Amino acid sequence: MVDIRFDGRVAIVTGAGTGLGRSHALGLAKRGAKVVVNDLGVGRDGSGSSSEAAQAVVAEIEAMGGEALAHGCDVADEDGVIDMVTQAIAVWGRVDIVVNNAGILRDKTFAKMDMADFRKVVDVHLIGSANVAHACWPIMREQKYGRIVFTSSASGLYGNFGQSNYGAAKASMMGLMNVLHLEGARDNIRVNTLAPTAATRMTEELLPAEAAELLAPETITPGLLYLVSEDAPSRTILGAGAGSFALTKVYETPGITLMDDENTPETVAAKFAEIAAAEGQEELTDAFSQTKKYALNAAKARGLKLDW
Repeated sequence: MVDIRFDGRVAIVTGAGTGLGRSHALGLAKRGAKVVVNDLGVGRDGSGSSSEAAQAVVAEIEAMGGEALAHGCDVADEDGVIDMVTQAIAVWGRVDIVVNNAGILRDKTFAKMDMADFRKVVDVHLIGSANVAHACWPIMREQKYGRIVFTSSASGLYGNFGQSNYGAAKASMMGLMNVLHLEGARDNIRVNTLAPTAATRMTEELLPAEAAELLAPETITPGLLYLVSEDAPSRTILGAGAGSFALTKVYETPGITLMDDENTPETVAAKFAEIAAAEGQEELTDAFSQTKKYALNAAKARGLKLDW
């Protein structure tokens, strides 16, 4: 088994002052990466700001003989992100790895949620992740090398009561990953998503003490390090927690094709069990795969042949 190393690589880790981000930054540094430790130093809800957490992680990295740079921009602020990336280039000349980990929580039921809180959570998670990836994208294209990870959550993939804003933002990571995977492939830019379950300040009130001990952030970072490694996969959603790892995939059933006269809501209702039957389901690799599937199915049902 070959050791995974990051010697000569430069990584940006957002939200790296505490919890998962700190663990990721230290994990990268221990294996040779130079690390930009980004953290605005806000509370769990995004309020306040302080540079202490980021500076503390930089000090930890330097104490182990590594190189690190602190930057306190809000990832939702495009100008701040550009400044962060510009500083990384000025110091080290490249950016190879982006770990989008920064996030906040403003939980309430949808009925009671202020739309400003909905928008703020989406801004930090989705727009923030896009800002950092976008600022690094031309650098990675020119280098012909890049590794980007977005951070999703079971709340986005499966849902969680009281987290409509957070769930929507976290589900969007999959769509962003899917497109950037396709657009980055020719330039050796690989894009993945981590879906972690960890005991951090974001989950401290939700976990019993015994579970929290098992769900330490350090149990997740090995999966993250693989996702940003030289031989990383791409377009992968890796679930991680307590040393457990699994892949999340979206499948589509074979379904049915309804001819013109029978294509009614009543027929859809009557045949819904057949539509939902899982046997023969497959993973589609891009949106056009679905278009092609439906057109071919329709042609076959009509006895037509498509050269596709």
